[in-house]
Parts: sequence; structure tokens; C-alpha cells
Amino acid sequence: MKKIWVSSKEFVEIQPDKRTIRSEIATRQASYDFYSMLNYLPNPDPVLKKMGQDIKVYRELSYDAHMIACIGSRKAGTQGREWGIDRGKAKSRHAKTIQSIFDDLDMHRIIGEILDSPLYGFAPLEILWKNASNRYIIPANVLGKPPEWFYFSQQNELLFRSKANITGEAIPPKKFLLPVHQWSYNNPYGMALLSSCFWPVTFKKGGLKFWVMFTEKYGMPFIIAKQPRGIGEEETAKILEMLDNMVQDAIAVIPDDTTLDFQTPESKGGGSSAGIYKELIEVSEAQMSKAILGQTLTTQQGDSGSYSLGKVHLQVREDIIDADVKIVENALNTLIDWICEFNFGEVERPKFSMWRDEEVDDALAKRDDTLTKTGVKFTKTYYIKNYGLEEEDFEVSAPASAPPAAQAQQPEFAEGKSEIFPDQQAIDDINISPERLQAQAEGILKPIIDLIRQGKDYTEVVEKLAETFPALDTQSLENMLQRAIFVSELWGRLNAGK
Repeated sequence: MKKIWVSSKEFVEIQPDKRTIRSEIATRQASYDFYSMLNYLPNPDPVLKKMGQDIKVYRELSYDAHMIACIGSRKAGTQGREWGIDRGKAKSRHAKTIQSIFDDLDMHRIIGEILDSPLYGFAPLEILWKNASNRYIIPANVLGKPPEWFYFSQQNELLFRSKANITGEAIPPKKFLLPVHQWSYNNPYGMALLSSCFWPVTFKKGGLKFWVMFTEKYGMPFIIAKQPRGIGEEETAKILEMLDNMVQDAIAVIPDDTTLDFQTPESKGGGSSAGIYKELIEVSEAQMSKAILGQTLTTQQGDSGSYSLGKVHLQVREDIIDADVKIVENALNTLIDWICEFNFGEVERPKFSMWRDEEVDDALAKRDDTLTKTGVKFTKTYYIKNYGLEEEDFEVSAPASAPPAAQAQQPEFAEGKSEIFPDQQAIDDINISPERLQAQAEGILKPIIDLIRQGKDYTEVVEKLAETFPALDTQSLENMLQRAIFVSELWGRLNAGK
């Protein structure tokens, strides 16, 4: 142990510092923090802290009609992706086993429950393990559990709030999947998107309430009874009772000296007052759409914009879906790791992946084909990135070039040059000139042309054509064409035999 002189008469020992670069120094237990005295870490969500509530309050928000549409749209974007097990460097037997296990699970529901994590910050899913007939330990089911049942410890470990221990009890290892949205050391509960929707939903409910009250109050005309002075209270009470009955059946019997006046609010004043509540509701719903989907153009009925703006909004939504896909893949790959650890030990493990099932871009494919013909060579990385292909599914090879001999035999099409093939020349020598064909055609068509010229109207021409057609002499032309076809077939057979 080291010692040091602190004065001319005092010699003290130096206690060794146990902290090293391998140890964690900044912890909640060591920090000056109020929550370090608790066994668990409260959720730092600002809305929950201010209201003294738990995550259960966010569940009520999801029953709003607009929230249902936004949440359904976000989840559908990820649940609509294709999924599968990528073998990678794992053994084929292991990959097939994982694939069969996932095929037996309700993956659509499980993916949907994993996607609750962006809404509530985190979404614990309990795994129910079982022994299969082949002695494998596999998940019989994966069930999402309410996040309000759980806390996090000072070490950011998941704790279950049981009746025996309301401050939370430890969770067995490899028992819960824990997808978290935007996890951080300071906030293991994640960022709950529904936290941003709490006040918009609250204001929307208030706006609807006052809008309904406004409609009830000003939607029907006011009925004002005008009576002569000096009428007693009994008569006034009778008139008031009759007016009250008119609200239901609009029928009343009044004295002949009483006047009823129907006052309807002016459309300008009434419309502007009601418009305030409508604008409040629309602004609230727009805030919900931005919080859940990152944009408003795909959910707000009244929104409109340019084509380019629509593409930008859809791209924003696609980026959010891609982020959700990563959450799902990370959670299910953790499940695959545990299955392999239980059954196969330390081996190369397959991976769960999701992808967008989309058609090949025709414009991109045509462009790449043109560039390839000009000598451009694309890499495998290019095809994987732009066409969604797997690396082991294809090979990139140089385009086959025509041999020199074949290139030399290609015909030239330059102006002033022509080449007549022997087969074509033989057919042309059958003594069927264009002049002979023209003469034959004119001889056949001459009666028809004369008939049309002599006809008085359309009906007469049609009737005479029907009489004339059977009498046309086409024998000479038919014989000529038969002779040409016969010679062509014969010449083709002879050259094919060679």
C-alpha cells in the first residue's frame, strides 16, 4: 500500500481507487438523485408525472375514432410487409426448425403487439415455453402484457408489479421480450407517442362537447311569445307550457291576441361561432396524425397538396414504418437467439427479416438494360439495393459478345448497300412480277369498281355486290399464289436438309 508525507510529522497511507475504465461510475445509486432511494424507477413521462397516473390513461386515448385510424394505418404498414427466416451462415436444419416454429405462431398478432411499443414506450411480451415432441424447447405462444403492470429497477431491469410486491419483483431471464421505442439510460420506459396525443384528444373531446351544446342551443329557432300587457301570471304560465310542448310536436293553441315570433340565429354569426369548435377539432386531429404518422396528408380529409408534397408525406410514413420494422426484427431475433441457445448451443443463428413486396421498377430496369448494352457493368451490391435480391440468388457475369465470324456475317444496312439472300432470290425468280400481280388484281376488282360507280345509293350498291361476288373470276390469281407458296416451301425444305 502506498504512503505519502502530508506534513513534516504526518505520514498517511493512500487508499487504492477501485474505479477503473472497466467499471461503471455514473450510476443512480451513486448519484445525488431523489429516486435512488426507491427500489424502482418511476416513469419519467411528463404527462403521467403531472397527472399522477400510469400508462393505463393512454389506453383510453386509443378509443378515439381518429386515433384508431392513425394507429391502424401505422401498424398496417409494418404488418403488411413480407417476412421470413434468413439462413445466413446457419445450418439448414436450424433455419428450417426456426421457420416451422414461427409458422405455428400467430405472427400477425405478435407483430401487432410488438408495435404497441411506439405507442406506450415499451411493450412487454411474455413467452410461454414448452417441450416439443422432438425434445426441443420452443415457444408455445408469445403474449403481449399491459405495460402498466411493470416497472423498471434502478439497473433498468424489468420488474413485475405483483400483489405480493407492488414495488416490483424480478423477472426470470429469457421470459419476456421487451421492445422499447427510443430507449435511453435515463428513460428505460421509452418515449410514448400517446403522450404527445393526450392534450389534443382532451381538447378534441371538449370541442365536441361544446359543439354539441352549441348545436342544441342554436340549431333550432327560438320561439318568443308576445302578450299584451296586463295578462296575469297564470296566463303566462299556460303560454310557457304550450311553448315547451311545441319543442316536441310543434303544435300549440294560443289566444288570438298573443303573437309567436320564431327567431333563428343569423348564418354569419352562428356559422362563425360553430366554426371555432370545428377548427379546434381539426387542429387536434392534425396533431394526433403528426404524432403517430409523422404527417397529415394521408389522414386529414380536407388536406390537399401537390403531387410532390404527397410523395414527401408518404416517404415520411415509409421512414417511420422502416423504424418500426427494426423494432420488430430486433425483438424476434432475440427470440431466435434464445431458441438456439436452448436447443443448439453456440452456433450460427438464422435471422428474422421483413421486406416490402414491391414490383420491379420498369423504368429502372429499362435504363439498366440500355446501360448494360453500352458496356456498363453493375455490381451485386447494386442489384441487391435496387431490386431487393438476395446475394446467394444470382451471379453477375459479363454480357456474352458475338463471335467475330458472326459479326462479320451480319448484313450491312448503310444507305446504298443491300444484300439479297439466295433463298429470297430463288423465290423472287418464280416469274411473279409486281406488274402481273397488279394486273390480276385490277381484273378482279374492275366489276366491283364499275358497280359502285353506277350505283344510285348505298342500299343498291350493297345488294348488287352480294349478287356480283359469287361470279368473280379469281382462279388465275389463286393459281399464281399457290405456285409461289409451293416453291417457297420446297426451297425451305431443301435448304433445311443441307
